[in-house]
Amino acid sequence: MSKYYITDADGDIASSETGGKVTNVEVLAIATTLTIADSGKEFSLQGATDGAAITLPAVATSAGFSCEFVVGSAFATTDWTIVSATSIIEGSAVVAGAVVAAINENTISFVASAESVGDRVKISCDGTSYLVSGDGVGSGSITFTDA
Repeated sequence: MSKYYITDADGDIASSETGGKVTNVEVLAIATTLTIADSGKEFSLQGATDGAAITLPAVATSAGFSCEFVVGSAFATTDWTIVSATSIIEGSAVVAGAVVAAINENTISFVASAESVGDRVKISCDGTSYLVSGDGVGSGSITFTDA
């Protein structure tokens, strides 16, 4: 069986079996603020340190923004948090087989000591809310709060 490849505008190739999609993975090891230019990225979270917060762009100017966060290595002692300036995170995650709801929240936490490599959340913005879905292996590994 032949294997076919697709070339993108930058000349990078990807297997046609994946639809030619190449995931743009960026490793995060410190706190950061995202911009609309970060849309489409997958962020690998590595060894959280104090203050390991990821700030989402302003929702009103981010319609169409989407990204994914994946635990890439075990955290030392500190949670990774994903925060919005207002309480507009909506959706849910399946955590240890149970649905954990996010209703009018402003913080998503990957909880240190409960996280597993591969735990993940996907976020998209409709211009009014950040919509989230995800999954975590261990009980309490992903939480949503209105801090």
